[in-house]
Amino acid sequence: MNDLISPKYQMKLVNDVEQALWNEFSEAKYTNVRHYIEKWKHPIYSDGYGNEEYNFYIVTQPNSSNIDLKATLHQIDGETLLKIAIDLGVDTPDFIPSIPTFKNALKSEYITAYDTFVKAYKQIETDPSLAIGLANSALESIVKEILKDDRINSKTKGGETLYELSKIILKEFSLFPDSVLPKEIKTIGSSFLSANQSIEGLRSEKTNFHGKTTEDYLITEPLYAYFVVNSVSTVGTFLISFYKTKYPKQKVEKEDESDNLPF
Repeated sequence: MNDLISPKYQMKLVNDVEQALWNEFSEAKYTNVRHYIEKWKHPIYSDGYGNEEYNFYIVTQPNSSNIDLKATLHQIDGETLLKIAIDLGVDTPDFIPSIPTFKNALKSEYITAYDTFVKAYKQIETDPSLAIGLANSALESIVKEILKDDRINSKTKGGETLYELSKIILKEFSLFPDSVLPKEIKTIGSSFLSANQSIEGLRSEKTNFHGKTTEDYLITEPLYAYFVVNSVSTVGTFLISFYKTKYPKQKVEKEDESDNLPF
């Protein structure tokens, strides 16, 4: 993972993480920032006699015990730096390009999906299996929320999987692969259905969301979780954008009360 994060990108991450950390604490900033950063330290070598080497060291300002945050962050390896950024909610558009756009699309009208997706995003490095399951749930929430629209005829009965929900929404959007459509449009529908089926399959068969035995394969590599979470953000962004285009918000006309004025 560490060799996938270029030095140029790490430089940008340092600046973004530094700013996020100073904004994170409203008081005792230097003390709290130092305590936070120290929680990411861990020994990488011990000789058994009390002598240890750590993955990084705290750098202090000249003639002061205060942390020199930028210098300290520059010591931290790229993978750990990325984990810190994710933990702080710092967007990583160059590493997971669709996520900032997707999060902005969710914030105002898909609160449940937003909360679930943010949890998935933060679990990528620490629990890839959980991240994939949560990402699947976020996508399910979006489809269910869209299907609540009174202008949409198809409704859920409850208990539908992501794949089943995808078939419902595709038919409603006239994108179902079996419909009489130009092949280019049918390809979009097929790709959407296949992507969601694969995401659901990973959640059901390769994560801890359903019971597993010791012989079953479980996803433990963050790279797979990055790919799935990024895929969910891409599919979700398309779904929300298409819905807004096909079913634009209805304007509520204000009633003219001028005739009721007492003069």
